Amino acid sequence: MSGNNLQERIIYKVVNSFFAVPEKQLPAEFDPGNILIVRQHNQFGDMLAGVSLFRGIKEKYPGCKITLLAGPQNFYGVEKNKFIDRLFVFRKKMLWNPLYLKKLSNVLRDNYDLVIVPVTVSVSFTSNLISRFSDAEYRIGPSSLNGVKNKSAFLFNVRENIDWKLQPDSNVAERILDIVRRLGISPSTYKSEITFDAEDVRKAGDFIRSLDLPPGKLLIGLHVGAGKDQNRWSLKKYVELIDMLDSSYNATFYFTGSSTDKEEINFMKKNLLVNAGYFLNRKITEVAALVSFSDLFISNDTGIMHAAGTTDTPQLSIFGPTNPYNWAPIGGNKYFIRKSELIDDITTNDVFDMCKVIIGRTAARVKRESV
Repeated sequence: MSGNNLQERIIYKVVNSFFAVPEKQLPAEFDPGNILIVRQHNQFGDMLAGVSLFRGIKEKYPGCKITLLAGPQNFYGVEKNKFIDRLFVFRKKMLWNPLYLKKLSNVLRDNYDLVIVPVTVSVSFTSNLISRFSDAEYRIGPSSLNGVKNKSAFLFNVRENIDWKLQPDSNVAERILDIVRRLGISPSTYKSEITFDAEDVRKAGDFIRSLDLPPGKLLIGLHVGAGKDQNRWSLKKYVELIDMLDSSYNATFYFTGSSTDKEEINFMKKNLLVNAGYFLNRKITEVAALVSFSDLFISNDTGIMHAAGTTDTPQLSIFGPTNPYNWAPIGGNKYFIRKSELIDDITTNDVFDMCKVIIGRTAARVKRESV
Protein backbone atom coordinates (compact mmCIF):
# COMPACT_ATOMS: atom_id res chain seq x y z
CA MET A 1 0.00 0.00 0.00
CA SER A 2 1.43 3.38 -0.95
CA GLY A 3 1.92 6.17 1.58
CA ASN A 4 -0.64 8.31 -0.20
CA ASN A 5 -3.32 5.59 -0.02
CA LEU A 6 -2.64 5.02 3.66
CA GLN A 7 -2.82 8.74 4.37
CA GLU A 8 -6.09 8.98 2.46
CA ARG A 9 -7.61 6.07 4.39
CA ILE A 10 -6.63 7.67 7.70
CA ILE A 11 -8.17 11.01 6.67
CA TYR A 12 -11.44 9.42 5.63
CA LYS A 13 -11.57 7.33 8.80
CA VAL A 14 -11.04 10.36 11.05
CA VAL A 15 -13.56 12.49 9.15
CA ASN A 16 -16.06 9.63 9.23
CA SER A 17 -15.63 9.28 13.00
CA PHE A 18 -16.39 12.92 13.68
CA PHE A 19 -18.72 14.05 10.89
CA ALA A 20 -20.67 11.09 9.50
CA VAL A 21 -24.45 11.55 9.47
CA PRO A 22 -27.23 8.97 9.06
CA GLU A 23 -29.40 9.03 5.96
CA LYS A 24 -32.86 10.55 6.24
CA GLN A 25 -35.86 11.05 4.01
CA LEU A 26 -36.87 14.40 2.60
CA PRO A 27 -40.40 15.36 3.69
CA ALA A 28 -43.21 14.69 1.19
CA GLU A 29 -44.04 18.40 1.08
CA PHE A 30 -40.69 20.16 0.91
CA ASP A 31 -40.43 23.89 0.23
CA PRO A 32 -36.91 25.07 1.09
CA GLY A 33 -36.63 28.83 1.43
CA ASN A 34 -32.88 29.06 2.00
CA ILE A 35 -30.57 26.93 -0.18
CA LEU A 36 -26.79 26.63 -0.31
CA ILE A 37 -25.09 25.18 -3.40
CA VAL A 38 -21.43 24.20 -2.97
CA ARG A 39 -19.48 24.08 -6.22
CA GLN A 40 -15.99 25.32 -5.54
CA HIS A 41 -14.71 22.52 -7.77
CA ASN A 42 -14.71 22.36 -11.62
CA GLN A 43 -13.82 25.04 -14.16
CA PHE A 44 -15.96 28.00 -15.14
CA GLY A 45 -17.15 26.35 -18.35
CA ASP A 46 -18.58 23.50 -16.26
CA MET A 47 -20.22 26.04 -13.97
CA LEU A 48 -21.81 27.87 -16.90
CA ALA A 49 -23.02 24.67 -18.52
CA GLY A 50 -24.80 23.80 -15.27
CA VAL A 51 -26.77 27.02 -14.84
CA SER A 52 -29.90 24.99 -15.58
CA LEU A 53 -29.70 23.76 -11.98
CA PHE A 54 -30.03 27.29 -10.61
CA ARG A 55 -32.87 28.07 -13.01
CA GLY A 56 -34.70 24.86 -12.16
CA ILE A 57 -34.49 25.51 -8.42
CA LYS A 58 -35.75 29.08 -8.79
CA GLU A 59 -38.66 27.94 -10.95
CA LYS A 60 -39.58 25.16 -8.52
CA TYR A 61 -39.20 27.36 -5.44
CA PRO A 62 -39.69 30.94 -6.70
CA GLY A 63 -39.44 32.50 -3.26
CA CYS A 64 -36.20 30.78 -2.26
CA LYS A 65 -32.82 32.39 -1.70
CA ILE A 66 -29.83 30.69 -3.37
CA THR A 67 -26.32 31.13 -1.99
CA LEU A 68 -23.58 29.75 -4.23
CA LEU A 69 -20.19 28.88 -2.81
CA ALA A 70 -17.89 28.89 -5.83
CA GLY A 71 -14.13 28.77 -6.41
CA PRO A 72 -11.60 31.28 -7.76
CA GLN A 73 -11.47 29.40 -11.07
CA ASN A 74 -15.22 29.44 -11.75
CA PHE A 75 -17.02 32.21 -9.85
CA TYR A 76 -16.64 34.82 -12.59
CA GLY A 77 -18.89 32.79 -14.87
CA VAL A 78 -21.88 33.51 -12.62
CA GLU A 79 -20.89 36.83 -11.01
CA LYS A 80 -24.08 38.65 -11.98
CA ASN A 81 -26.28 35.63 -12.59
CA LYS A 82 -29.91 36.50 -11.96
CA PHE A 83 -30.64 33.14 -10.34
CA ILE A 84 -27.98 33.60 -7.64
CA ASP A 85 -28.87 35.76 -4.63
CA ARG A 86 -25.48 35.59 -2.94
CA LEU A 87 -22.08 34.51 -4.23
CA PHE A 88 -19.18 33.59 -1.97
CA VAL A 89 -15.74 32.59 -3.27
CA PHE A 90 -14.07 29.79 -1.34
CA ARG A 91 -10.29 30.27 -1.28
CA LYS A 92 -8.24 27.53 0.41
CA LYS A 93 -5.22 29.81 0.66
CA MET A 94 -7.24 32.23 2.81
CA LEU A 95 -8.29 29.71 5.46
CA TRP A 96 -5.41 30.81 7.69
CA ASN A 97 -6.89 34.33 7.80
CA PRO A 98 -9.23 34.71 10.83
CA LEU A 99 -11.30 37.42 9.12
CA TYR A 100 -11.85 35.29 6.02
CA LEU A 101 -12.61 32.24 8.17
CA LYS A 102 -15.24 34.26 10.02
CA LYS A 103 -16.86 35.32 6.73
CA LEU A 104 -16.91 31.71 5.56
CA SER A 105 -18.43 30.57 8.84
CA ASN A 106 -21.14 33.24 8.57
CA VAL A 107 -22.02 32.00 5.08
CA LEU A 108 -22.17 28.36 6.16
CA ARG A 109 -24.17 29.03 9.33
CA ASP A 110 -27.14 30.83 7.82
CA ASN A 111 -30.06 28.56 8.73
CA TYR A 112 -30.23 26.70 5.42
CA ASP A 113 -33.04 24.32 4.69
CA LEU A 114 -31.03 22.49 2.06
CA VAL A 115 -27.44 22.16 0.84
CA ILE A 116 -26.69 20.70 -2.60
CA VAL A 117 -23.30 19.52 -3.89
CA PRO A 118 -23.67 19.01 -7.67
CA VAL A 119 -21.36 16.70 -9.60
CA THR A 120 -20.54 16.35 -13.28
CA VAL A 121 -17.09 14.95 -14.04
CA SER A 122 -15.64 14.40 -10.55
CA VAL A 123 -16.43 14.18 -6.85
CA SER A 124 -14.84 16.80 -4.61
CA PHE A 125 -13.99 15.81 -1.04
CA THR A 126 -13.50 19.49 -0.20
CA SER A 127 -16.97 20.45 -1.44
CA ASN A 128 -18.48 17.50 0.41
CA LEU A 129 -16.76 18.49 3.66
CA ILE A 130 -17.78 22.13 3.29
CA SER A 131 -21.40 21.06 2.96
CA ARG A 132 -21.11 19.14 6.24
CA PHE A 133 -19.96 22.29 8.07
CA SER A 134 -23.15 24.07 7.04
CA ASP A 135 -26.10 24.15 9.41
CA ALA A 136 -28.58 22.76 6.89
CA GLU A 137 -31.15 20.19 7.91
CA TYR A 138 -30.77 18.32 4.62
CA ARG A 139 -27.59 17.81 2.59
CA ILE A 140 -27.85 16.26 -0.87
CA GLY A 141 -24.73 14.86 -2.49
CA PRO A 142 -23.44 11.94 -4.58
CA SER A 143 -23.34 8.43 -3.17
CA SER A 144 -21.45 7.34 -6.28
CA LEU A 145 -20.45 8.73 -9.68
CA ASN A 146 -20.42 6.51 -12.76
CA GLY A 147 -20.29 3.37 -10.66
CA VAL A 148 -17.44 4.58 -8.42
CA LYS A 149 -18.33 4.92 -4.76
CA ASN A 150 -17.99 8.35 -3.18
CA LYS A 151 -15.76 7.68 -0.16
CA SER A 152 -17.16 10.72 1.64
CA ALA A 153 -20.85 10.04 0.97
CA PHE A 154 -21.26 9.68 4.75
CA LEU A 155 -21.20 13.49 4.93
CA PHE A 156 -24.66 13.65 3.27
CA ASN A 157 -27.95 12.60 4.80
CA VAL A 158 -29.57 12.47 1.34
CA ARG A 159 -27.44 10.46 -1.10
CA GLU A 160 -27.85 10.05 -4.85
CA ASN A 161 -26.26 7.54 -7.22
CA ILE A 162 -25.21 9.48 -10.32
CA ASP A 163 -24.37 7.54 -13.47
CA TRP A 164 -23.82 9.38 -16.76
CA LYS A 165 -23.20 6.05 -18.50
CA LEU A 166 -26.94 5.41 -18.49
CA GLN A 167 -27.34 8.32 -20.96
CA PRO A 168 -23.89 8.79 -22.53
CA ASP A 169 -24.98 11.46 -25.00
CA SER A 170 -26.96 13.64 -22.60
CA ASN A 171 -25.86 17.25 -22.21
CA VAL A 172 -24.27 18.39 -18.97
CA ALA A 173 -27.09 20.95 -18.61
CA GLU A 174 -29.43 18.00 -18.10
CA ARG A 175 -26.99 15.79 -16.20
CA ILE A 176 -26.43 18.42 -13.52
CA LEU A 177 -30.07 18.02 -12.48
CA ASP A 178 -29.74 14.35 -11.55
CA ILE A 179 -28.67 15.36 -8.05
CA VAL A 180 -32.14 16.89 -7.43
CA ARG A 181 -34.39 14.60 -9.49
CA ARG A 182 -36.23 13.43 -6.38
CA LEU A 183 -37.34 17.02 -5.78
CA GLY A 184 -39.08 17.12 -9.15
CA ILE A 185 -36.90 19.96 -10.42
CA SER A 186 -37.08 20.43 -14.19
CA PRO A 187 -36.23 23.83 -15.75
CA SER A 188 -38.21 25.45 -18.54
CA THR A 189 -35.04 25.49 -20.65
CA TYR A 190 -31.59 23.96 -20.35
CA LYS A 191 -29.92 26.97 -21.94
CA SER A 192 -27.21 28.62 -19.90
CA GLU A 193 -27.30 32.22 -18.68
CA ILE A 194 -24.91 35.12 -18.17
CA THR A 195 -26.62 38.20 -16.81
CA PHE A 196 -24.91 41.32 -18.13
CA ASP A 197 -25.87 44.89 -17.31
CA ALA A 198 -25.82 48.34 -18.92
CA GLU A 199 -22.15 48.86 -18.08
CA ASP A 200 -21.21 45.63 -19.85
CA VAL A 201 -23.24 46.72 -22.88
CA ARG A 202 -21.52 50.12 -22.84
CA LYS A 203 -18.07 48.54 -22.91
CA ALA A 204 -19.08 46.17 -25.69
CA GLY A 205 -20.51 49.13 -27.61
CA ASP A 206 -17.33 51.16 -27.20
CA PHE A 207 -15.34 48.26 -28.64
CA ILE A 208 -17.70 47.81 -31.59
CA ARG A 209 -17.50 51.52 -32.38
CA SER A 210 -13.70 51.29 -32.33
CA LEU A 211 -13.97 48.81 -35.21
CA ASP A 212 -15.71 51.38 -37.45
CA LEU A 213 -18.26 48.77 -38.42
CA PRO A 214 -20.40 49.98 -41.36
CA PRO A 215 -24.18 49.35 -41.16
CA GLY A 216 -25.15 45.91 -42.46
CA LYS A 217 -21.63 44.49 -42.32
CA LEU A 218 -21.20 41.15 -40.60
CA LEU A 219 -19.46 41.13 -37.22
CA ILE A 220 -17.78 37.78 -36.52
CA GLY A 221 -16.07 36.90 -33.26
CA LEU A 222 -13.55 34.12 -32.71
CA HIS A 223 -11.83 32.47 -29.77
CA VAL A 224 -8.78 30.56 -30.97
CA GLY A 225 -7.35 29.47 -27.61
CA ALA A 226 -8.32 26.65 -25.27
CA GLY A 227 -7.24 25.38 -21.90
CA LYS A 228 -6.26 21.98 -23.32
CA ASP A 229 -3.87 21.49 -26.24
CA GLN A 230 -6.03 18.77 -27.77
CA ASN A 231 -8.97 21.20 -27.95
CA ARG A 232 -7.11 23.78 -30.08
CA TRP A 233 -7.81 23.83 -33.78
CA SER A 234 -4.87 24.79 -35.99
CA LEU A 235 -4.08 28.52 -35.92
CA LYS A 236 -3.04 28.32 -39.59
CA LYS A 237 -6.51 27.00 -40.39
CA TYR A 238 -8.08 29.86 -38.45
CA VAL A 239 -6.06 32.30 -40.58
CA GLU A 240 -7.22 30.52 -43.74
CA LEU A 241 -10.82 30.50 -42.51
CA ILE A 242 -10.82 34.24 -41.83
CA ASP A 243 -9.38 34.93 -45.27
CA MET A 244 -12.13 32.82 -46.86
CA LEU A 245 -14.87 34.50 -44.82
CA ASP A 246 -13.52 37.95 -45.62
CA SER A 247 -13.39 37.16 -49.35
CA SER A 248 -16.99 35.89 -49.34
CA TYR A 249 -18.64 38.29 -46.90
CA ASN A 250 -16.25 41.21 -46.33
CA ALA A 251 -16.85 40.81 -42.61
CA THR A 252 -15.33 42.55 -39.61
CA PHE A 253 -13.56 40.23 -37.17
CA TYR A 254 -12.58 40.34 -33.53
CA PHE A 255 -10.90 37.96 -31.10
CA THR A 256 -11.60 37.26 -27.45
CA GLY A 257 -8.92 35.99 -25.13
CA SER A 258 -6.87 36.50 -22.00
CA SER A 259 -3.22 36.44 -20.99
CA THR A 260 -3.28 32.63 -21.23
CA ASP A 261 -3.98 33.00 -24.97
CA LYS A 262 -0.99 35.29 -25.57
CA GLU A 263 0.80 33.00 -28.04
CA GLU A 264 -2.36 32.38 -30.07
CA ILE A 265 -3.25 36.07 -30.21
CA ASN A 266 0.27 37.05 -31.24
CA PHE A 267 0.16 34.44 -34.01
CA MET A 268 -3.09 35.91 -35.34
CA LYS A 269 -1.77 39.47 -35.23
CA LYS A 270 1.37 38.40 -37.12
CA ASN A 271 -0.27 36.22 -39.77
CA LEU A 272 -3.72 37.68 -40.48
CA LEU A 273 -4.16 39.33 -43.84
CA VAL A 274 -7.07 41.45 -42.60
CA ASN A 275 -7.47 43.91 -39.75
CA ALA A 276 -9.20 42.63 -36.64
CA GLY A 277 -10.12 43.84 -33.18
CA TYR A 278 -8.95 42.26 -29.94
CA PHE A 279 -11.24 42.12 -26.90
CA LEU A 280 -8.76 40.79 -24.37
CA ASN A 281 -8.69 40.26 -20.60
CA ARG A 282 -12.30 41.36 -20.22
CA LYS A 283 -14.94 40.27 -17.74
CA ILE A 284 -17.07 37.35 -18.85
CA THR A 285 -20.16 39.55 -18.65
CA GLU A 286 -18.56 42.00 -21.09
CA VAL A 287 -17.63 39.16 -23.45
CA ALA A 288 -21.22 37.88 -23.36
CA ALA A 289 -22.52 41.36 -24.13
CA LEU A 290 -20.18 41.70 -27.14
CA VAL A 291 -21.06 38.25 -28.49
CA SER A 292 -24.76 39.09 -28.17
CA PHE A 293 -24.27 41.93 -30.69
CA SER A 294 -22.35 39.74 -33.15
CA ASP A 295 -23.61 37.89 -36.21
CA LEU A 296 -21.52 34.75 -35.69
CA PHE A 297 -19.15 33.42 -33.06
CA ILE A 298 -16.62 30.64 -33.74
CA SER A 299 -14.58 28.94 -31.05
CA ASN A 300 -12.78 25.88 -29.84
CA ASP A 301 -14.25 23.67 -27.14
CA THR A 302 -13.35 25.81 -24.11
CA GLY A 303 -14.82 28.06 -21.44
CA ILE A 304 -15.59 31.00 -23.72
CA MET A 305 -17.64 28.62 -25.88
CA HIS A 306 -20.01 28.28 -22.92
CA ALA A 307 -20.05 32.04 -22.36
CA ALA A 308 -21.00 32.63 -26.01
CA GLY A 309 -23.53 29.83 -25.69
CA THR A 310 -25.57 31.90 -23.24
CA THR A 311 -26.37 34.42 -25.99
CA ASP A 312 -28.79 34.16 -28.91
CA THR A 313 -25.99 34.70 -31.42
CA PRO A 314 -25.42 31.96 -34.03
CA GLN A 315 -22.41 29.96 -32.94
CA LEU A 316 -20.10 27.29 -34.31
CA SER A 317 -18.02 25.22 -31.88
CA ILE A 318 -15.08 23.11 -33.06
CA PHE A 319 -14.64 19.83 -31.19
CA GLY A 320 -11.89 17.23 -30.95
CA PRO A 321 -11.75 14.55 -28.23
CA THR A 322 -14.73 15.78 -26.19
CA ASN A 323 -18.25 14.53 -26.89
CA PRO A 324 -20.15 17.60 -28.19
CA TYR A 325 -23.49 16.06 -27.24
CA ASN A 326 -22.33 16.36 -23.64
CA TRP A 327 -20.73 19.79 -23.78
CA ALA A 328 -21.84 21.85 -26.79
CA PRO A 329 -24.05 24.88 -26.05
CA ILE A 330 -27.79 24.31 -26.30
CA GLY A 331 -29.98 26.32 -28.69
CA GLY A 332 -31.61 26.40 -32.09
CA ASN A 333 -28.75 28.35 -33.65
CA LYS A 334 -25.93 26.60 -31.83
CA TYR A 335 -23.89 24.32 -34.09
CA PHE A 336 -20.82 22.15 -33.68
CA ILE A 337 -18.44 20.25 -35.92
CA ARG A 338 -16.44 17.14 -35.02
CA LYS A 339 -14.85 14.43 -37.16
CA SER A 340 -12.69 12.43 -34.75
CA GLU A 341 -10.78 12.73 -31.50
CA LEU A 342 -8.11 14.65 -33.43
CA ILE A 343 -9.42 18.18 -33.81
CA ASP A 344 -7.15 18.90 -36.78
CA ASP A 345 -8.87 16.21 -38.81
CA ILE A 346 -11.36 19.04 -39.37
CA THR A 347 -10.36 20.97 -42.49
CA THR A 348 -10.69 24.66 -43.18
CA ASN A 349 -13.31 23.90 -45.82
CA ASP A 350 -15.30 21.87 -43.28
CA VAL A 351 -15.63 24.89 -41.02
CA PHE A 352 -16.13 27.38 -43.85
CA ASP A 353 -18.95 25.30 -45.33
CA MET A 354 -20.68 25.24 -41.93
CA CYS A 355 -20.23 29.00 -41.61
CA LYS A 356 -21.89 29.50 -45.00
CA VAL A 357 -24.88 27.44 -43.88
CA ILE A 358 -25.18 29.34 -40.60
CA ILE A 359 -24.87 32.77 -42.22
CA GLY A 360 -27.36 31.74 -44.88
CA ARG A 361 -29.87 30.83 -42.18
CA THR A 362 -29.51 34.19 -40.45
CA ALA A 363 -32.30 36.18 -42.10
CA ALA A 364 -31.56 39.49 -40.40
CA ARG A 365 -28.44 41.07 -39.01
CA VAL A 366 -28.09 41.68 -35.30
CA LYS A 367 -29.46 45.07 -34.28
CA ARG A 368 -26.55 47.09 -32.89
CA GLU A 369 -28.16 50.52 -32.71
CA SER A 370 -28.60 50.23 -28.92
CA VAL A 371 -24.88 49.99 -28.33
